[in-house]
Amino acid sequence: MNTGCFLPEGWLLGTAENAVRIRTMGAVKETIAAGDIVEGRATVCDSGHNLYVEFGPWRGFIPREEGAIGISDGTVKDIAILSRVGKPVCFKILGLTTDPDGRLLFSLSRKAAQLACREHYIDQLKPGDVIPAEVTHLEPFGCFVDIGCGISSLIPIDSISVSRISHPSDRFQVGQNIRAVIKALEGGRVFLTHKELLGTWEENARLFHRDETVTGIVRSVEHYGIFVELTPNLAGLAEPKEGVQVGQTASVYIKSLIPEKMKIKLTVVDSFFSELSAQPMQYYEDSGHIDRWRYSPACCPRLVETVFGQE
Repeated sequence: MNTGCFLPEGWLLGTAENAVRIRTMGAVKETIAAGDIVEGRATVCDSGHNLYVEFGPWRGFIPREEGAIGISDGTVKDIAILSRVGKPVCFKILGLTTDPDGRLLFSLSRKAAQLACREHYIDQLKPGDVIPAEVTHLEPFGCFVDIGCGISSLIPIDSISVSRISHPSDRFQVGQNIRAVIKALEGGRVFLTHKELLGTWEENARLFHRDETVTGIVRSVEHYGIFVELTPNLAGLAEPKEGVQVGQTASVYIKSLIPEKMKIKLTVVDSFFSELSAQPMQYYEDSGHIDRWRYSPACCPRLVETVFGQE
């Protein structure tokens, strides 16, 4: 089986690989025999919560109990099926039947695709592995992502970045393609983190210099000062200033960078609300695995690090 097909749902849909697997009836029969996963687009969910799918020149249906892992035993709610209408779905093709009008209709299983993804991909992952993911929805406590074939996992809000945010929407948007790191795997559940991919204090601080005036985002206003995010993994502290509000863009003067204390001292020149265009996430880790990530500089007495694969 091609483990490269265990991608977030929708990533396979427009590929040549997917098209080849469903191009002709002969190709479909080969796909069934190989147990390969393909993708199509869900068009209708009927009153019995059976999902109808179009893929290439074909039509198929996913019975409710085959809609997702956990539907049969009630651990997953039917919204997991209903919410796929109009969106890509992955599945295995089980066989061929006909609809009441005598038209060809394939029997499909999304659950089978997810079980294969779990067995051949997710269960093989280790803490520290870096994987692709797609943001599916945002809650105040974290960001839910698809890590393969519609299987969901959570990045807690405090693991999204070093710079603190009030809501995951400050950093992500639904449908965004990101990378994540496996933090732990326990009892079939996958725990993720993200901040370790966004660079160390020094890597981020190299982007800025003393006596520059740059822009940032106000993340917190305290009685003793204003925290301004310069990058997702780097924030500085400015002196209090009237009128500054959380969420504003701020132009800030950099007074000093102090690596031994992991501090950046700022002065707010101006602050204002603006519509900033979303910037692509900058990742500093190119490998597929991290054993240890140290955020703090070597000269800093305070150690801030993540060690993967250790309790």
